[in-house]
Amino acid sequence: MRKRLIAIVGPTGIGKSALALPLARRWEGEIVNADSRQVYRHMDIGTAKPSPAERSLVPHHLYDIVDPDGEFNLALYQSLASSTIEAIHNRGRLPFLVGGSGQYVWAVLEGWAIPEVPPDRALREELESRARSEGTERLYRELRELDPRAAARIDPRNARRIVRALEVCLLSGRPFSELQARSSPPFDALIIGLTMERQALYRRIDERVDRMIAEGFIAEVKGLLERGYALDLPAMSSLGYREIGTYLLGKMSLADAVQRIKFETHRFARYQSTWFRPKDPRIHWLRVEEGVERAAEELIGRWVHSDPLTGIPSER
Repeated sequence: MRKRLIAIVGPTGIGKSALALPLARRWEGEIVNADSRQVYRHMDIGTAKPSPAERSLVPHHLYDIVDPDGEFNLALYQSLASSTIEAIHNRGRLPFLVGGSGQYVWAVLEGWAIPEVPPDRALREELESRARSEGTERLYRELRELDPRAAARIDPRNARRIVRALEVCLLSGRPFSELQARSSPPFDALIIGLTMERQALYRRIDERVDRMIAEGFIAEVKGLLERGYALDLPAMSSLGYREIGTYLLGKMSLADAVQRIKFETHRFARYQSTWFRPKDPRIHWLRVEEGVERAAEELIGRWVHSDPLTGIPSER
């Protein structure tokens, strides 16, 4: 019988972790992080990690595994996630893949073969220098000409991923998207997506940003700067960290920084829909306004007791 996995996806701030916790407790599960920022140590409030108390209720994996100045990439994440999921299956438990980083989620669920093109430091430094001097938009236009499929899946403001995609295209002579072959993973997945009306989501995001400030986000960023972690590190491009850092350096008012964080988080939530499309037949969408825990329970119950090949409920 094929092994199983449940994925909980959707935009930032919608409540994925809050839903995953009771479901994992109910179904003897373990939670595997699929948020590209929650892997970093010392970055808790701004990345909205589950609290230590929440993590004590069920096993959580792939949180706090690298320092903010450490190397981390999609290939490493995929390898760690795959081995973690296999270990959870070997324990006879159910893995819950939880997060909104589309590349991380689909790399696991679709069994991506990450392009085996090693980084070229000189080329990368040249591209990064051009991004700073000419603007990220210029490099994004070049990527769109070389590989429109890859460009469609990358945030036009994400310089790091644009540089990597261009690097692969230029070094291999082939489109980055063409090199991302896929193979069927060794499990069947039930994908639960959370959605809500956009303006309601924006209000939810704004409330969360205000709550982060109240809970000590400014002190968290100050502590990172005092440890020597520079604002230009990839990890510090996480939503809010550069804005708060800019405020701490006296280059922006706190009110402007908070408003900027809210605006950028709204924009990021819209961008995430390119990874988790409303019409994707693989995703079972649940509306948060209608209550999701009971609906998710019923969905999982039908799926767990169905034939994994046909989806037809088995006789019990």
